[in-house]
Amino acid sequence: MRAFLVHELTGPAGGSVAEVPEPAGAHPWATGRLLIDVHAAGVSFPDLLQTRGQYQHGAPPPYVAGGEAAGVVLEAPADSGLRPGDRVASLTVWGALAERALGIPHYTVKLPDGFDFVAGAALYLNYATAWFSLRRAGFQAGEQVLVHGASGGVGTATLQLVRALGGHPIAVVSTKDKERVALDSGAEAVVRPDEGWAAKVRELTGDGVQIVVDPVGGDRFTDSLRCLDVGGRLAVVGFAAGSIPTVKVNRLLLRDLSVVGVALDPYVARFPSVAGTLARDLEELAASGKIRPLAGHVLELAEARRALELLDTRQATGKVVVRIR
Repeated sequence: MRAFLVHELTGPAGGSVAEVPEPAGAHPWATGRLLIDVHAAGVSFPDLLQTRGQYQHGAPPPYVAGGEAAGVVLEAPADSGLRPGDRVASLTVWGALAERALGIPHYTVKLPDGFDFVAGAALYLNYATAWFSLRRAGFQAGEQVLVHGASGGVGTATLQLVRALGGHPIAVVSTKDKERVALDSGAEAVVRPDEGWAAKVRELTGDGVQIVVDPVGGDRFTDSLRCLDVGGRLAVVGFAAGSIPTVKVNRLLLRDLSVVGVALDPYVARFPSVAGTLARDLEELAASGKIRPLAGHVLELAEARRALELLDTRQATGKVVVRIR
């Protein structure tokens, strides 16, 4: 089968399309074999980090890249609730940029009839991250949520989900084009990092927002804390800016602030029922039309390297998807 194979951990340039064997056995994160005939694959920031050996969940080269797949089930464990012929979106962690891939049953959702496979490839990882971020931050309907990187895959998913759950999202983006993406995804207001964004957020909200969702990190972290109302919560999703910030805990003490980490897999390992709740919620939200993934870039398998480069050069808006069939 054809796949995008990473030969060496030198970034996107270390991979190319090649013929590889069909995957054997079950995914290392699963107890049974879920084999998916892949129609489209989602590419995210963790996939880029993996190509450089910089992600905590990676595979040694040579490996097939691609963290999530949308397609048709070929084989499924008897106790998974999935059957051959089901149209699904599944987290793969790696291996999705191929004609067939191994999924993780408890990180898999069935696609509603209105979802094509491109939308399916943009569904699971981003919306699961957004869902879990809001859960970890104790989101309540009516709260204001500031979203960094709001034109990206996780950002647009978070904006949509906040609106769907009765909240008020505010976006932080860097360009006019990204501002339009954020507004189309449900942002009620947009601020720019080069225009005194923290002060602008305080002007917009008065006392500050209740939650900040931050997949960017870097030097805006301290200003994010300043944007929070008393009792506010900051959800740490990732570090797309490249640097890992630190916090002086007296800032937390003085205004009763909280900083929470967002890492789904260790949480599910300790509290397995969360995976089922997440899957049901995503399926219901997708079927109702309250969430609709934004595939900002759709490429072919021959362009898989370019898909990763879009993330590397910060050109991506919405989800980067690679069509396999």
